[in-house]
Amino acid sequence: MKKGFASTLKGVIGVALIAWGAGVVWAVDAAAKQPRVLIIGDSISIGYTPFVKELLTNKATVVHAPGNSAATVTGLKRLDLWLGKEKWDVIHFNFGLHDMKYIDPATAETDMAKLVAVEKGKQWVPVEQYEPNLKALVQRLKQTGAKLVWCTTTPVPVGAGGRIPGEEAKYNAAALRVMQAENVPVDDLCAFVGAPQDRTAMGGRPKDVHYTDPGYKALAAEVVKAIEKALAK
Repeated sequence: MKKGFASTLKGVIGVALIAWGAGVVWAVDAAAKQPRVLIIGDSISIGYTPFVKELLTNKATVVHAPGNSAATVTGLKRLDLWLGKEKWDVIHFNFGLHDMKYIDPATAETDMAKLVAVEKGKQWVPVEQYEPNLKALVQRLKQTGAKLVWCTTTPVPVGAGGRIPGEEAKYNAAALRVMQAENVPVDDLCAFVGAPQDRTAMGGRPKDVHYTDPGYKALAAEVVKAIEKALAK
C-alpha cells in the first residue's frame, strides 16, 4: 500500500511539475512576443511608469531607462547605454524639467546637476542649447527603428523652487519645432495637466513639480493612450 501510494504521489508530482514547467515556458514565450516599450524621462516618468506597466499587462513589456534621465546633456552622454542592445517597438521620451532648472555651476558636468534657488545659480541647459540637443537625441532614437512618442514637459507650479514657473512653455515650444521637423507624434501631458494653478485638481503636489499617486495614475492613462496609438501603427 505504501509503495503504491508513493508511486502514485510521485506520478502526480511529476505531472504537476511538467504542467508548471509548461506554464513557465508559455509565460516566457508570451512575454517574448509582446511589444517592447522604453520610457525615457525624469522623476515624473519614474512616478507614472509602474501604473503604465499595470495598464499594459499582457499587452506590452514596459521598461524605464535606468534611473533619472535628467537633462538633454545627460541624454547625449547616456542614450546608447539606455537603449542597450534590445529591440524597442516604442520609445516614449521627455527632457525638460532638468534642462530648465537652475543649478550650482560646479555640478554642471555631472549627470544630475544640483538644484539651487534661481537667484543663486545658472540654468543648466538654456532653451537655445536645449533645441539642438533634443534634435540630436531624436535623430539617434530614430536609428533604433522604434516608433517614437515625445512627451511634453509638465507645468512648473509657483513655489516649486529652482525653476521659473511657466518657463516650460518655452521649452515645449522648442521641442514642438523639433518634433514637427522630425515627424514625431506628441503626447501633450502639459496640456492634460493644465495651468499650474489648476494642477492640484488632478493630483499635482502644491509647490512641487511632482504628483500624488492619483496624479501619476492619471498621467499613466494618458501615456498608455499614446503608446497604444503608436503600437497600432
